[in-house]
Amino acid sequence: MSSSGSDTERIPPPDTQVVAQKLDEFRAAFSELRREIATVIVGQQEIVDGALMALLAGGHVLLEGVPGLGKTRLVHTIADVLNLSFKRIQFTPDLMPADLIGTNVVTETPEGRRHFEFQRGPVFANVLLADEINRATPKTQSALLEAMQERSVTVAGQSHALPRPFFVLATQNPIEQEGTYPLPEAQLDRFMFKLLVKFPGPSELNAILGRTTDVDEVRANPVLNGTQVQDLSRLVRQMPAPAETRAYCCALVLATHPDQPLAPEAARRYVRFGASPRAAQAMLLTAKIRAALDGRFHVAREDVRSVAHAALRHRLILSFEAQAEAVSADSIIDRILDGLTRAPAARPSAPSPYDETITQVPARTV
Repeated sequence: MSSSGSDTERIPPPDTQVVAQKLDEFRAAFSELRREIATVIVGQQEIVDGALMALLAGGHVLLEGVPGLGKTRLVHTIADVLNLSFKRIQFTPDLMPADLIGTNVVTETPEGRRHFEFQRGPVFANVLLADEINRATPKTQSALLEAMQERSVTVAGQSHALPRPFFVLATQNPIEQEGTYPLPEAQLDRFMFKLLVKFPGPSELNAILGRTTDVDEVRANPVLNGTQVQDLSRLVRQMPAPAETRAYCCALVLATHPDQPLAPEAARRYVRFGASPRAAQAMLLTAKIRAALDGRFHVAREDVRSVAHAALRHRLILSFEAQAEAVSADSIIDRILDGLTRAPAARPSAPSPYDETITQVPARTV
């Protein structure tokens, strides 16, 4: 029996002139988002950029910082400038999954008939703030898994689609550990970025006092809407990524695994389990945004390096030895990046559809 194999057709690259024009519009929109958020949030430019990049890449963000740094206000402001519906959930130990996603309740019609009706939970929003997410039990935390990955929830065998776009921005306090439940690895892996919110400097603290102690409360104005956000997300995916850059993302992920040849001594000693393929996806997508913001149509290694810490730090499972010696995930990532700078990543065997070296492969008969 013989069968014809499919031809490996060359995928035509997008019209560079059209995409370049769209990228100019993308940079203008991103700059306007920055300016509008800055009217409410003082400083924290790295956190603002990281959150916006992750959201425009279609991902979720975990914000970690001590109380009072404006994490909740930042999330609310992002929802305002994107003109998206916003819901906040305060995670507590007694919070149940039904409180999050909703449940079926018995309702009565005007005719006196009773039937089950699905009452939607707060997860049905474009932007969901999961405040102090590590205070809820693992049972409740896991209720977000399907929502974050599939953009839907299932109740009593019935699937309910969430509004698009859908973003989860979660916060957690690194200081207070009593009464908290560490997020499971599967949950952490669904966050595209983990951003560390730092304490403001003297000038920033002074500006915060000026804005928060006046009579009038500052509120950000809408800049984009949900449809425009989805259009920008699709535009990011149209940017071609060179094979060398994709290989570099793969090398970074492999170097986090202690049993891989690329792993440095720090990873072999202090890491139990490395990052998943989602880390490579997160780095490549957000690196495209960095390149676009820099006015470039191609993605370089430096774009990947600039987002590596945010994409990898929560995906490394450190050993007890690392915890005992106070070795952080960021310090291990620094050593991985330093090692891969000296050792160039290998070119992948699978060519990019945008590679100039692609040729037609004739059909085979088996």
